[in-house]
Amino acid sequence: MRKTQITIDVELDENHIPENITWNAQDGGIEKEATKATMISVWDDKTMEALRIDLWTKEMPVDQMKMFIHQILVSLGNTYQRATGEEDVAQWMEEIAEEFAVKSAIKM
Repeated sequence: MRKTQITIDVELDENHIPENITWNAQDGGIEKEATKATMISVWDDKTMEALRIDLWTKEMPVDQMKMFIHQILVSLGNTYQRATGEEDVAQWMEEIAEEFAVKSAIKM
């Protein structure tokens, strides 16, 4: 069996707030790539719940965080469609993402 690794390194300040985040992906040729935010979700099939880690640096601008969230919402709809084949629910999720974009003033 072949294995690969994706890692995320987080530097914290004295108050445990992320100052720097970098990530590495062996197969993607990514090494110590800086980012201002990350969201990781894993499925725990024993407890039947999603476990999450949401991190962002104190330098992450609010307008970029809004765009980040919007793009995640869009990608969730795409992932849902690929995983289930339920185009109608995926379309509804995309509509929610667009409503978020309007309400958060990303789009008019």
